[in-house]
Amino acid sequence: MNIGAHISAAGGVQNAPINAYHHGAECYQFFSRSPQGGKAPELTPQIIKEFKENNKKYNLKNFYIHAPYYINLASSKNKIYYSSISVLKEELDRGAKLGAQGMMFHIGSAKDLGQKEAIKKVIGAIKEIIKDYQGACQPLLEISAGAGLIIGDSFEKIAEIIKKSETAETKNLLGVCFDTAHAFESGYDLREKKAVHQTFGQFHKLIGLKRLKVIHANDSKTDLGSHSDRHEHLGYGKIGFIGFSAIIKYFKAKKIPMDFIMETPTDEGILKDIKLLKKFRDAL
Repeated sequence: MNIGAHISAAGGVQNAPINAYHHGAECYQFFSRSPQGGKAPELTPQIIKEFKENNKKYNLKNFYIHAPYYINLASSKNKIYYSSISVLKEELDRGAKLGAQGMMFHIGSAKDLGQKEAIKKVIGAIKEIIKDYQGACQPLLEISAGAGLIIGDSFEKIAEIIKKSETAETKNLLGVCFDTAHAFESGYDLREKKAVHQTFGQFHKLIGLKRLKVIHANDSKTDLGSHSDRHEHLGYGKIGFIGFSAIIKYFKAKKIPMDFIMETPTDEGILKDIKLLKKFRDAL
């Protein structure tokens, strides 16, 4: 069980492992390109070499790429739709070159088309992204908070997308990134032991825990079912210390390896969050 955070890669991806180490992270995620747009910086052989050497130096084996925020696999606008497919293909390739375990991405918004048609477009897009993919960097669908018709706010929808996107050739390729704030804001309770067991039991029934590869450990500024996507530092939000302790205990008791990555608001707060989650883990 590894505990880390979203880490800055300012100045080049080779700096991400160094920054992760200084945060006390045992795993981490980063952007390999600007999350807001623009051309991706070139990953030269020298940059890739430095990145891998820095990971080895600081004993960082598990790391992930987070795809840019502007991705929308359900857009009715062809320029956005096909650009999103192209960027995700490119990010998977970049992740594979760097040796990343996975690439998590936000699926998109149904505001243009409505849920039914949007899901069809998403499935077509994901099929296109993974059909010839041979790399080791796994595509990870991120659970959403459902704000503004964002797709992926229920286990049923995630399960449907996975089932209909994979073929015999791509079976078991897709994974899931479980964001605790998003799930809570979508109506999945995580505030105490019983609720945690029920939520992950439902996840296992509909999607399968074998698909769950990483957890974004974020507290929520807003209430259960608020659909608002507002992250808070651990213990200062509506999930609380008891909830996060129960989540750690759940995966440790089941002996399921898991990477916990914080995406909480400030660097100073993230340092405290990492120490807190390590304390919960090490107390067991």
